[in-house]
Amino acid sequence: MNKITAAITAVGGYVPEDVLTNEMLEKMVETTDEWITSRTGIKERRILKDPNKGTSYLAIQAAKEILQKTDLDPKEIDLIIMATATPDMPVAATGVHVASEIGAINAFSYDLQAACSSFLYGMSTGAAYIESGRYKKVLVIGADKMSSIIDYTDRTTCIIFGDGAGAVLMEPNDEGFGLQDEILRSDSIGRNSLRIEAGGSLMPPSEKTVSEKLHYVKQDGKTVFKFAVSNMAGVSAQIMERNGLTNEDVNWLVAHQANKRIIDATANRMNLNDEDKVLMNIQRYGNTTSATLPLLLSDYEKQFKKGDNLIFASFGGGFTWGAAYLKWAYNS
Repeated sequence: MNKITAAITAVGGYVPEDVLTNEMLEKMVETTDEWITSRTGIKERRILKDPNKGTSYLAIQAAKEILQKTDLDPKEIDLIIMATATPDMPVAATGVHVASEIGAINAFSYDLQAACSSFLYGMSTGAAYIESGRYKKVLVIGADKMSSIIDYTDRTTCIIFGDGAGAVLMEPNDEGFGLQDEILRSDSIGRNSLRIEAGGSLMPPSEKTVSEKLHYVKQDGKTVFKFAVSNMAGVSAQIMERNGLTNEDVNWLVAHQANKRIIDATANRMNLNDEDKVLMNIQRYGNTTSATLPLLLSDYEKQFKKGDNLIFASFGGGFTWGAAYLKWAYNS
């Protein structure tokens, strides 16, 4: 009997219509298009402006695309893992609302938060459920409304982040396709380098926290950049070595879209000399946090072929990071 692996069998994505360009940011903070592009690779990002719509709205749209593409009855979904750093609200899990709204009435759901590594961790968790034999259809969604936690007077963060969502359907596979290996890591050395200070149990909301803008993302860019380059590139090279993969064997690098220079450093560490293998959409969306990896899959799905080797890599606040090796299961 062949070993059961967890394969991605469908992908979906969604970004809001409203575009925030570098030229528009020039009128909001002291920056320039040239400065942003040269240091991050970002030209524009999408923003969900409707104040009555949160992360769940983005996630629902991405999930609905999968349902439409596959004609899947949502009642067949066993589990929805909602990877996000910006849930609609505390306590009431966003994933539960998403499941109800798409008609997945037989699924249980929960939120998973590991900053920008949330989707990678979620994909690992979904695969483990499938490999156990307990569940057959797992929907892993990565979605974030980052504009809800960004101070648009802080040029160190407002130039980076955007809103979006992506989703994958994972199912059992007995042909050897799907998730092959993973290396997931974390270290609280980065606890203060990328954070939102207020709103949690350590610093509950108050007039003071609001007036001092402590509910927005704060980032020590130099520290985050240094650790991201070292750790994301390191695990990506490590997972190739552990699985006997050369640069010729890797068909696609699916890297977290935080900064083009970090993506380039990871590709260089993997000796991926062919730029066409390095998937990139950061120029259009910026850093959508939990959504970057599935949005890449959504944008490039038509180029993937059955049996292709994909290396996923991510790095996020906390710090959290990791890499995964997956064999693509279908021709798009």
